[in-house]
Amino acid sequence: MATAPKPTTAKKESTGSSIFASLTIVICVIIGILLWKFVMGSPTNFEGGDPENGHPLSGNYFGMVYKGGVIVPVLMGMLLMVIVFSIERFFVISKAAGSGNVESFVKKVQTFLATGNIEAAMAECDKQKGSVANVIKSGLKKYREVEADGTLDNDQASLAIQKDIEEATALEMPMLEQNLTIIATLVSVGTLTGLLGTVTGMIKSFAALATSGAPDQAQLANGISEALINTATGISVSTVAIIMYNIFTSKIDKLTYSIDEAGFSIVQTYASTHK
Repeated sequence: MATAPKPTTAKKESTGSSIFASLTIVICVIIGILLWKFVMGSPTNFEGGDPENGHPLSGNYFGMVYKGGVIVPVLMGMLLMVIVFSIERFFVISKAAGSGNVESFVKKVQTFLATGNIEAAMAECDKQKGSVANVIKSGLKKYREVEADGTLDNDQASLAIQKDIEEATALEMPMLEQNLTIIATLVSVGTLTGLLGTVTGMIKSFAALATSGAPDQAQLANGISEALINTATGISVSTVAIIMYNIFTSKIDKLTYSIDEAGFSIVQTYASTHK
């Protein structure tokens, strides 16, 4: 019963994260549309001050991107999503790691365990803070409980400690993986949305070629430009998203390994000292 509040807390954090994710997606798309319409579509970026019919000024990339069509602001919104969620995950994962180096922290805990100084190991967890320290401290508390109880045999006590560590890990780790699915989804969606823009641009290009008499060169050029801009923007979204996703999953794997390493040390220490 003592651990009953933990799932409730985790549920509240999950709900808050879902609201944050939903608002972020909507706001990023709106910002992307506003940037496309009023910054990149500014009359100062086009010949004759006409964003709809005029050509972009020479070397003006804002005007060129604006000519990419209505799919571009959606892609810009996706790029903003990747940036915002990456910043959010960076702070969350850094907080989960704690105030100091995780590897050094685990080694200190192992040193205290080797000397049987459980209280010092728990004090080290209080200094470190974060998800890793929380899981290890939970295992150390269980270590102390089963040791004080004395009714369980060696195997049962070791199993109880291991189970407690696994339960604590199951409560802490989902928090680290929240919103990573959004970044992973943007890897594919960014490419597919860019491809959609490419196809619509090529359709316009072929429509210009299909006109009777001489092809409409301006429409042909605009169609090809739209296709290439959407391709480049979609690739940019996917590239940034996959890089950030791999960085964060690598960091989470390191934290998980540190927890497993410390948890194994706790169980092994109990098993070897209570034979």
